[in-house]
Amino acid sequence: MALHLRDRLRPWHGVMLVVLLAGIAVSLSRAEALTRDALFRAVLSGLFGLVIFQFTVGNVWGYAVEYYNTGGEWTDWPFVLPFVSAAVGGVAAGFYVEDPVAGAFTAFWVFVFVAAVVAVGSWLVVGYREADA
Repeated sequence: MALHLRDRLRPWHGVMLVVLLAGIAVSLSRAEALTRDALFRAVLSGLFGLVIFQFTVGNVWGYAVEYYNTGGEWTDWPFVLPFVSAAVGGVAAGFYVEDPVAGAFTAFWVFVFVAAVVAVGSWLVVGYREADA
């Protein structure tokens, strides 16, 4: 049985293609003239945007799916805490520095740090519960 490409593509691949094309389009819209160098820079810009998108959104989505797959609910406080912390930290940094990019950067790293703290804390709590059993 031969597998066709359409059987292997998922909606996520479509989202990534849209992000890539959007990055290329934004870069081309900022170019003064459509030259080979401008097109090359636009493709590199689109690829860079895709890597950033995949790294951020892909990791956050992976965090959510893994939490849910281990029996958690998306309304649990340990799951929501990194998102709330990231939103508060990102907005605060964005207003303080007056730069939305700095706010987004701060939000991402606050999310990573708080998610790590919650994961380690959960791991310790589960370990102590299993030791008492």
